[in-house]
Amino acid sequence: MTAKGIVLVSGGSGYIAGFCIRQLLDEGWNVRTTVRSLAREAGVRATLGGTALDPARLSFFAADLMSDAGWVEAVRGADYVLHVASPIPASNPKSDDELVRPAREGTLRVLKAARDAGVKRVVVNSSTAAICYGYGSRSKPYTEAEWSDATNLSDTSAYERSKTIAERAAWDFMKTDGGALEMTTVNPGAVLGPVLGKDYSASIEIVKKLLDGSVPGCPRMGWPLVDARDIADLHLRAMTHPAGAGQRFLGAGGFLWMQSVA
Repeated sequence: MTAKGIVLVSGGSGYIAGFCIRQLLDEGWNVRTTVRSLAREAGVRATLGGTALDPARLSFFAADLMSDAGWVEAVRGADYVLHVASPIPASNPKSDDELVRPAREGTLRVLKAARDAGVKRVVVNSSTAAICYGYGSRSKPYTEAEWSDATNLSDTSAYERSKTIAERAAWDFMKTDGGALEMTTVNPGAVLGPVLGKDYSASIEIVKKLLDGSVPGCPRMGWPLVDARDIADLHLRAMTHPAGAGQRFLGAGGFLWMQSVA
């Protein structure tokens, strides 16, 4: 045990989760993380390296977003939860349900387990996808007070709809069933940064496709970008800052067109 306590990070094999785990360990927290199969533990430890190799500081639990199994054990005794696990595809799925169900149901499953276990605060990793889509183009900056229009199917993708629906469901849960639990959301833009291993953010495809030539040019599209290490740091600040409870935090730097990324 350390003086700081225990943090559960969901989806330990994921890109953002890896940076969160590394920073938590470096700052003296004991970390638990979930993976769908414990067969992934060795690979995640190898990717993270350093202090992540210490079984006394980092432990693994098998839990899936679509099942109740494992979550009670994973969250028991934890002080905080960083809920980072969420499906993000490299291409559009055939059905919204492939993304909406695990995003929404998984988030609610984690919140319920955290509430019942007496966790202080859950930080949910949402997205700018839940803030600034479904309205066409505009020059006025978006703020944390705004929500994407998930009913506008022509101007949102399945991913954007899934993040919007999941985050709205989370806030609705907190209003009616949250009890003493606190929640904060972090809403990153396109997350870029060092690649730690084979599991990396779909946002990395923005760079990868330019490097491997699978994008034959620079389409007129762009994103608000953010460094993965900054997003991990934002999660930790949102986790412990007294004023962070009940807030949404946009995690995005400047907007770049594909040509500028190239």
